[in-house]
Amino acid sequence: MGFSRRNPLALMVLATLYERPAHPYQVVQILKERQKDKAARLNYGSIYAIVASLEKSGLIEAVSITREGNLPARTTYRATEAGAEEMRSWLSDLLARPVKEYPQFMAALSLLVGVSPQEALRLLTQRAEALEGLLEKLDASLGEQAGAFEVFSVETRYERCLIQADLGFTRSLIEQIASGSLGGSRVWQEIYVEDGRPLTQRVDEALGGPPPAEA
Repeated sequence: MGFSRRNPLALMVLATLYERPAHPYQVVQILKERQKDKAARLNYGSIYAIVASLEKSGLIEAVSITREGNLPARTTYRATEAGAEEMRSWLSDLLARPVKEYPQFMAALSLLVGVSPQEALRLLTQRAEALEGLLEKLDASLGEQAGAFEVFSVETRYERCLIQADLGFTRSLIEQIASGSLGGSRVWQEIYVEDGRPLTQRVDEALGGPPPAEA
């Protein structure tokens, strides 16, 4: 079929067109009104590309073309039988099977020694403060949703859990760096002792020698 499941926004578009026929602009408006733009990045350009891919793969089909005044013609689409089956299969996979994701913060943590311990403390403290602000906003949003059908916004609760976990980890890491209890803290600190040696030499000596030469 040639269709890829890499972009979760495609699933949201497909699910919307399964629910009701709509043209791409309407799909964006529906997702924004339901605040689903918090779960996937929305922009009109990507929506049109996704719609073209879904149609080419036979997952959606055009049902009508309308024109209002001098506006460009708008094509209304709906999910096909194959599209409905793909939507259910894709959604089932995402709900049931954890997948490896690559958050940007994880990449930054893998390179933590790229800054000094003192700089890391400053930056991580900024992060913790920002996360606290995000939690306050989410809690306010959840308060506004009180009494509504939770099943239609359960992703907000999930987002809060992720931020809470991130904040807890960040605070713990700050404490470990500040106290020097993080394993390897002495080596990390030695790398940033300015004593005239080149950075490469400081890193090699702190780690016990240069990396092995290629065979």
